Amino acid sequence: MDWLVLSDAEWMAILLSLRVSSVAMLASLPFALGIALILARGRFWGKAVLNGIVHLPLVMPPVVTGFLLLILFGKRGPIGAFLAEYTGLVFSFRWTGAALACAIMAFPLMVRSIRLSIEAVDRRLEQAAATLGAGPVWVFLTVTLPLVLPGIIAGMILAFAKAMGEFGATITFVSNIPGETQTLSSAIYTFTQVPGGDAGALRLTVISIVISMAALMVSEVLANLAVKKMDAA
Repeated sequence: MDWLVLSDAEWMAILLSLRVSSVAMLASLPFALGIALILARGRFWGKAVLNGIVHLPLVMPPVVTGFLLLILFGKRGPIGAFLAEYTGLVFSFRWTGAALACAIMAFPLMVRSIRLSIEAVDRRLEQAAATLGAGPVWVFLTVTLPLVLPGIIAGMILAFAKAMGEFGATITFVSNIPGETQTLSSAIYTFTQVPGGDAGALRLTVISIVISMAALMVSEVLANLAVKKMDAA
C-alpha cells in the first residue's frame, strides 16, 4: 500500500488546488449573480452578445483563454501592468493567476445555473411583496434570493468542481511551478511525463475523483435542504 502514501509535493498540489478553487468560486460569485440577473430579467440591445461573451470559455480551447489572460494580465499587459504598479497584485506565474484562470473557466457554469433559477421564480410572489410596500432591493433580498438559493449553491459547487479540474488555461497563463501554480491537474500531467510517474499520477487521479464526487454530493444535499426549508416556510 506504499503507493497510496502522498509525498509533500503531492500534498502541496492538493492544498493549492483547494485554495485556488475556493478563491475562484467565492470571487466570481457576486459577478455571476449580477450577470445572471441581467441575463434573466434584462431587456436590452446586445443581450445575446453579452450571453455569448459569458459562455465563450466553454466553447473556446482553454489554451486560448490562458493566452488571452497572459496578454491582458501579464506583467506587461495593460491590466496586469496597471494592477502590479498601483496595487501590487500580480497574476502571471502566481497562484492568484491560477485562481483567475479557474474563475473565468468556471464562470459560465455558475451563471447558467443561477440564471435558470431566477427564470424559474414566480414573478407573482415578487409582485405581491411589492404591493405590500417592499422596495426592489428588499424584494430581491427577501423573496427572490431565497428562491434561487438552490441554483446558487449548485452553481457554486459546479464552479468549484470545474476549477479543481482546470488545466489548459491555467498552465498557459501561470505555467506549472511546484508550490506556486502546480495544481492537481498540472501535477498529474507532470507525473505522466516522467519515467515511473504512473503511481503518482494514479494517486492524484483518485484524489481528484474523490474531491469532485464529494463536491457534487454536498451540492445535492445543500440544494435539497434549501428546497425543504423554502417549502416549510
